[in-house]
Amino acid sequence: MTLAERVKKRRRRLGLTQVKAAALAGIRQQSWVSIEEGKTSKPRNIVGIASALQCSPDWLMNGGPTLLSHAEVGSRKIPLINVVQAGAFAEKAPINGDDDDFEYLLTDMNWSREAFALKIEGDSMAPSFHTGDVVIIDPDIEPQPGEFVVAKNGDHEATFKKYRPVSFDDRGEQVFELVPLNTDYPVMRSDNIPIRVIGTMVEHRIYRRKR
Repeated sequence: MTLAERVKKRRRRLGLTQVKAAALAGIRQQSWVSIEEGKTSKPRNIVGIASALQCSPDWLMNGGPTLLSHAEVGSRKIPLINVVQAGAFAEKAPINGDDDDFEYLLTDMNWSREAFALKIEGDSMAPSFHTGDVVIIDPDIEPQPGEFVVAKNGDHEATFKKYRPVSFDDRGEQVFELVPLNTDYPVMRSDNIPIRVIGTMVEHRIYRRKR
């Protein structure tokens, strides 16, 4: 199997388009196309390409039985889901499915089995979080004041916001706010609308953005 074949096979295995894979690797789409067409046999950013494909640079270049690097041998896969799936997660856990059902990220951290990754959409959490950033959420970790959480906001989708407890209600339950970092968006309060915290952010991954 050639470099071009390994790159194409791995990209398809992860469910990535050429545009998305190139963006994750920090290269132009045309550069990625050239690799898959076999026109580029020694890409300069092989480390970035391997990172986008969640595999070892050596495996991409030379093949062999070892897909992951030595640093990744102890890693585990975290499913990357969308806001609709995250909303559904509030009602039913854990996230189940075959490998082909999800795109996965690798982590060597000891998060719970229910941990999942979510890609940031929109600008409600700018300037700290931007579209395309990925956060890893652990439902087993209770949020502390000022931490970031994913919560179900009463609709079918989930939302990512800053957690701010404010008081306790008559039943002794915590009343809290979900605060956007972008002040153009409204604060949501749990005693005004139904909100359920799904999990707490434990990792924030920032990928190279196009200039």
